[in-house]
Amino acid sequence: MFHTRYGAPAVLRSVGWKNGITYTAIRLSSTYAARGAPTQETRSLAKASPLAAMPLPMFLRSLLVATISSKKWLLVPSLRLLDFFANPNRIWLLNLDKNPVLKAIIKKSFYDQFCAGTTPAETRRCVKALKDLGFRGVILTYAQEMLFDSKSGTGYSPGAAAEEVKEEASGVKIDNVIESWRAGTVGTIDLIEEGDILAIKTSGAGPAVVEAFHKGELPPQQMLDALDEIGTKCKERNIQIIVDAESQHYQRGIARASLDMMRKFNTDGRVVVYNTYQAYLKSTQSLITSHLAEAEKDGFTLGLKLVRGAYMASDDRSLIHDTKQDTDDNYNGIAQGALRQQLGEYGISRPFPSVKLFLASHNRESVISAQKLHEQRVAAGLPTVDVGFGQLHGMSDEISFSLLAEKGNNGQSPAVFKCSTWGSMSECIGYLMRRAVENRDAVLRTNDEYTALRKEAARRLRSVFGAA
Repeated sequence: MFHTRYGAPAVLRSVGWKNGITYTAIRLSSTYAARGAPTQETRSLAKASPLAAMPLPMFLRSLLVATISSKKWLLVPSLRLLDFFANPNRIWLLNLDKNPVLKAIIKKSFYDQFCAGTTPAETRRCVKALKDLGFRGVILTYAQEMLFDSKSGTGYSPGAAAEEVKEEASGVKIDNVIESWRAGTVGTIDLIEEGDILAIKTSGAGPAVVEAFHKGELPPQQMLDALDEIGTKCKERNIQIIVDAESQHYQRGIARASLDMMRKFNTDGRVVVYNTYQAYLKSTQSLITSHLAEAEKDGFTLGLKLVRGAYMASDDRSLIHDTKQDTDDNYNGIAQGALRQQLGEYGISRPFPSVKLFLASHNRESVISAQKLHEQRVAAGLPTVDVGFGQLHGMSDEISFSLLAEKGNNGQSPAVFKCSTWGSMSECIGYLMRRAVENRDAVLRTNDEYTALRKEAARRLRSVFGAA
C-alpha cells in the first residue's frame, strides 16, 4: 500500500487503458472495503472531500465536460455539433461510425463520460470499475431509443436497424427492429450481475411499438413476448428492471405495459419491475395514486422510480409544471410521502400498498433530505419503504460519493447506483443528446458540479505540492 499525492491510500492495479474509468493505474484501496460498505477511514475522507475517490482520468474528464456544460458559449456549439452528428446519413468524413478520427474525439470526451462501452468487453470493464468505487450496483441500458422531433412531429431512432417485417415459414411476421432491440436488451442482461438493474427504453423497439404506445395501446405480440422473456430472465437472476420514462407522445402506452409486467413479476413482496414517474408533469401525483389503486386491487408491489424529467424539448409545455420550484416541490412531496407511506388517501383513509422506491436525482436537497427521513423513520420504528438512489454515470459524482460516505443505523451505506448505457456510437448519440440537453436546462446544477470539481482540483494540487 502507498499514499497517492492526493492524500488517499491506494494500491497498484493492473488494468487496460482503453475504457473510460478503467484505464487508471491505481485504485483507492481503503475507499470501500466491500461493495456498499465504505470504511470509517474513507467516510471521513469522503465527507471532507467526496470527489477524492475519483480516479485521476475520470476526474479530469469530468472537469472538462463540466467546464463545457457550465459555459453557454461552449455548450451551445457543442450541442449543435452533437445534433449534427446524430444524423446517420452524413458523408464518410462526417459519419461517426466511419470516420475513425471523429469517432475517437467523441468517444474520449462525451461518450466515455456518460456511457459504459461500445462492446460487451468494454462495458464489463466499466461496470466492474464503477463497483470497485463502492457503488451497490449499476443500472445498465441498451442505448437504442426512439427520439421525437417536435418540429416534424415524427420519431426517429439513431443507429437502429432498418424497419423491415419478414414472414417466416410458419406465417408469423417478424419485425426486424423489435428483434434487434430484443437481442440487444437480452445481451445487456449478460453484462450485469445479481443485484444490478437493467433499464429498458421500450421506444427503441421501433415504429410499430411506438405507434401503439402513442395510441395508449399495448405493443405488438412480438414485443410483449420480448418483454416477458426479459422479465423472466431477470427474475431468475435476481436482476431488477427499470422501464424508463420517455416522451409523453409514447408514455401512456409505456405505463400500461409496465403495469402489466409488475402484475406478473412483482409478487410475494419482491420487486422485479419499476415504472418511472416524471415529477415535472402536472399529472404525476394522480397517476401514481391510480397505480397504487392497481397495486392494491391486484396484490402486486409497485416499483416506483421517481425522476424530474428529461424531455422538455419535445413534451407539450402545458403538461409540465410552470416553474422549477413547482417541479422540486412535487418531486420532494412524492418522495417523502412514499417514505412516510402517505400518498393521496393511501396511508390515511386506506392502507398503504406494498411499494419499493427508487430516487433518481441530481438534486442534493432532494437526495439528502430523503436519506435522512428514511433513517429517522427506521430509527424510530415508524413505517417506511425500502429506498435506493441513483445518479447518471458521469454526472453529480459529488452527490453520489457523499451518499456512499453516509452510514445508516444498520452500519450500511445507502444503496447507491450509477446509471450508464452501452452501444455503438450511433446507438448512443440520442442518449448523449439528452444528457447534453439536460445540462443546458440545468445551468445552476451544472455550475454547482463545476464548482465542486474545481475545489477538488485545487485540493489535489495542494496535495501534490505539499508532498513534493
